[in-house]
Amino acid sequence: MEKFTKLTGIAAPMALVNIDTDMIIPKQFLKTIARTGLGKNLFDEMRYNLDGSEIADFVLNQPAYRKAEIIIAGDNFGCGSSREHAPWALLDFGIRCVVSTSFADIFFNNCFKNGILPIVLPQDQVDVLMADAKKGANARQTVDLDAQTVTTSDGQVFSFAVDSHRKHCLMNGLDDIGLTLEKATAIDSFEKKNAALRPWA
Repeated sequence: MEKFTKLTGIAAPMALVNIDTDMIIPKQFLKTIARTGLGKNLFDEMRYNLDGSEIADFVLNQPAYRKAEIIIAGDNFGCGSSREHAPWALLDFGIRCVVSTSFADIFFNNCFKNGILPIVLPQDQVDVLMADAKKGANARQTVDLDAQTVTTSDGQVFSFAVDSHRKHCLMNGLDDIGLTLEKATAIDSFEKKNAALRPWA
C-alpha cells in the first residue's frame, strides 16, 4: 500500500449528499477481484451517457478536475452496500483523500485499508473547502496527515482528528497484510518454539 504523508492536489467539489457505493462503482463492475482498472468506471452512471459518451457537466469530466486527488463531498459519503470496490475505484482513479461531514462506517474503514484518508470536518469547514475547490485546478489544497491539517489554496488551515493506529498504518503504507508482516520475526520465533514443543502438530 502506498504511504500517505502529505498531499497537495486538486480538490473536486461534490456537494451531493448520500453518495452511496453503487453510485461510486455500480454493481455491474463488481465481478473483478483485482484492485486495478476500476477507475474508468468510477461514478460510471454519473460520468457517462448510455452510449458511453461523457456527461460534460459532471465534475470529474470537467478539464479542471480530471486529475483530482481530493474530493470535497456532501454528508454521508459512502453509504449503501459494503463493497470494497468503492475505495478501489476511487484509488485507481487517483483519489487519495475524501473530506465530508460524515461517512458510512464500513466505507470509512475500507478507505484506511486501501490507502485513502477519509477526513471528517464540521459543515462550516467543509463549506469553506467546497468553495475553495470550486475555484478550479489552480486552487490546490494540502492535506498533511502528520500535522492532521487541511489547508485551502489561500492558506486557511483546518485540523482534523484521526485514530492513531490508522494514522500509523497510512503513514507507513501498512494494510492488514503489512501489519502482520511487521510481526514476522515474532511469528517465526513462535513457530520454531511450537514445532519443538509439538512436533506432531
